[in-house]
Amino acid sequence: MFRGANAITMDSKGRLTVPTRYRDSLRSQCGGQLICTVDIQSPCLLLYPLPEWERVEQKLMSLSDTQPAERAIKRLLLGYATEGELDKAGRLLLSAPLRQYAGLDKSVMLVGQLNKFELWSEANWQDQIQAAHQQVSEAELLSNPRLQDFSL
Repeated sequence: MFRGANAITMDSKGRLTVPTRYRDSLRSQCGGQLICTVDIQSPCLLLYPLPEWERVEQKLMSLSDTQPAERAIKRLLLGYATEGELDKAGRLLLSAPLRQYAGLDKSVMLVGQLNKFELWSEANWQDQIQAAHQQVSEAELLSNPRLQDFSL
């Protein structure tokens, strides 16, 4: 399970170094094989260990090629999906189209989301955090039946 927000640096070639606390798990879980694609709802990237991505692909296979919205989702997620592998130093190369989509530059946030990571530009991450705090504090949150009984 991946959790926590980690500030990391991307080099000029588009490589980022995965924090050491995740490397052993990624190597044992998927041999360091990762898939990176776009998030269709936020200006960030999604980084999946290969077995987790294969579950996503199974869901995508069930979507129609004739329904415009379903086809669009498949095009985006699969069209941007890029295979990568952690090198010996724990680095991962991100393609230029992926970096451009998420507006990534030198300062990147790697955010654990249990079965995957999100990759954010530092500025977009800060904006998203502020928006999330506002959403959580709004009264409409209480009207969501799935969250009414949620407690920590």
